[in-house]
Amino acid sequence: MRTRGDHAMIEVPAGRVTLSDRRTERSWTVDVGPFVLGSVPVTRGLYEQVMGARPSTAHGGRLPVEGVSWGDAIRFCDALSLREGLRPAYRVPADDADAEAPDWDPTADGYRLPTEAEWEHACRAGTTAPRYGPLDEIAWHRGNSRERLHEVGGRRPNAWGLHDMLGNVWEWCWDVYDAEVYGSYRVLRGGGWFDEHWSCRASVRRRSHPTLRIDDVGFRLARPLPKPSELPT
Repeated sequence: MRTRGDHAMIEVPAGRVTLSDRRTERSWTVDVGPFVLGSVPVTRGLYEQVMGARPSTAHGGRLPVEGVSWGDAIRFCDALSLREGLRPAYRVPADDADAEAPDWDPTADGYRLPTEAEWEHACRAGTTAPRYGPLDEIAWHRGNSRERLHEVGGRRPNAWGLHDMLGNVWEWCWDVYDAEVYGSYRVLRGGGWFDEHWSCRASVRRRSHPTLRIDDVGFRLARPLPKPSELPT
């Protein structure tokens, strides 16, 4: 585990993952390099510290932030990077007010959204089943959430120490879902507190427009594997 600031990042090893899309019945394999990923989704408390605003009226600093657009998540990643002396991963053109199409610099050491291949590889943590454990033990979903958000980290993590990869809130990923059919819609992964059990699986893909803010959608931080000089001593 790597800790920087007030959030923990988990080292995810390199690997290969096969993604699939139920709608198109298509599958594809992606090689994933090593990186680090937040042990939990970004919380309301951290979001408010960095951005100076809470995107919803509900209280609870350990609740996952929700009601944030994909563009909000992009701007948060850059703001947190600057606060911690890291080079931002994204550059938003001056005429892109909603941050719908930023440039991504893969050589930057700052925070970013995971790709959906990185997300699924991290979620599975070496497993091949639809879930990394019994659903009620690992996720808040419609059957056990009492139809509300819960604090992050309250369910059992996967084998790599990542909590809430399934359930609680859907998580924005970097990728465009299907540009030919849905234009700029971006990928969501993981399922949420209001979803039936079948939506809370490692392979399930959902989409949303990058400007929309939804009450069961949040995000998780990723960044490149830190250099030896950045590691805690």
